[in-house]
Amino acid sequence: MQLPKRILVATDFSDASEVALDYAIGLAKALGAKITVFHSYELPIYGFPDGALIATAEMATAIMTGAQAGLDAMCKRREGSGVELTQVVRQGMASEDVHRVAEEVGADLIVIGTHGRKGLAHALLGSVAEKIIRTATRPVLTLHQAH
Repeated sequence: MQLPKRILVATDFSDASEVALDYAIGLAKALGAKITVFHSYELPIYGFPDGALIATAEMATAIMTGAQAGLDAMCKRREGSGVELTQVVRQGMASEDVHRVAEEVGADLIVIGTHGRKGLAHALLGSVAEKIIRTATRPVLTLHQAH
């Protein structure tokens, strides 16, 4: 068994993601590993009977800028942790992009927070974490935020 030297933490900026990143930092410290913090966003597309409304260039730029600012803030709060944090932001579906980025950075482990939605909320929203786990080719560690 090889211990992880590169950990990918996927974030949606939720409390669960904060818990996941903090846990990954503790793990990385113990193992001498590095962390890549990853966020993926989708551009909104709204369908109407007569066509679709697609995000404008300005809207796409604002979303990307906001995503990068969110990652910057998350990592800045953890400055001085003793663990090297790098950042990756991508436009696309998180459940697919997380695997691409894990491959690109050579991640040995993926860490994600889960919201623990149940019932109708889970049925309607689905679970990005669940999709990542089902399609993973490397270990995935999930952490549920404490209530």
